[in-house]
Amino acid sequence: MAEDEVLLREGLAHVLEEDGVTVLAAVGTAVQLEREVGRHLPDLAITDIRMPPSHTDEGLVSALRIRRSHPEIGVVVLSQHVQRRLATELVNQDSGGVGYLLKQRIADVNTFTSSLRRVAEGGTVLDPEVVSVMVARASRGDGVIGALTARQREVLGLMAEGRSNAAIAAQLFLSEKAVVQHTSNIYDALGLPVDADDHRRVLAVVRFLAASADTARTRP
Repeated sequence: MAEDEVLLREGLAHVLEEDGVTVLAAVGTAVQLEREVGRHLPDLAITDIRMPPSHTDEGLVSALRIRRSHPEIGVVVLSQHVQRRLATELVNQDSGGVGYLLKQRIADVNTFTSSLRRVAEGGTVLDPEVVSVMVARASRGDGVIGALTARQREVLGLMAEGRSNAAIAAQLFLSEKAVVQHTSNIYDALGLPVDADDHRRVLAVVRFLAASADTARTRP
């Protein structure tokens, strides 16, 4: 785990240990993180995005390098704000095992540690606020995302958060059968094959959203 603020780093380590997560190393720089990952080969690496010396994207760069060198290791990046470009870079991988979470969500310890475990198991976890920004910006484009109905965009956003069909149905007060129909229509609209693997489904949808958002941003 890498976090340059000592109190937050120690606090995170304590929270994780209390929840039964073994913290193999807690360091203050991205360089140290990569060194410790190579030494311990953990199931998961957690890092702040903004790390010394420039406090821009060192943590994200290290996370991407870790994924390239050790694709079996999950990575979770933490941020104080939604940075869509960075989220796009992170999820634009060939497999799951990635997460982008906002620091303010850490207060919900159970949800936080549950998200970490999902990433360690190969899943993809994005903060709901990150998903909301990506969906909203993609929806303003002229592509197929913009052509989805408002309800389909709601379902798509919840899918990208990693919600099951049952959870989506409960959130939107729909039947599971209705959610299945919405997801089927979304897959048809996006040209995505229906995948039984939930994590791959999430990753495919999020990658498409990221590509759509980039197309809308660069459109002349």
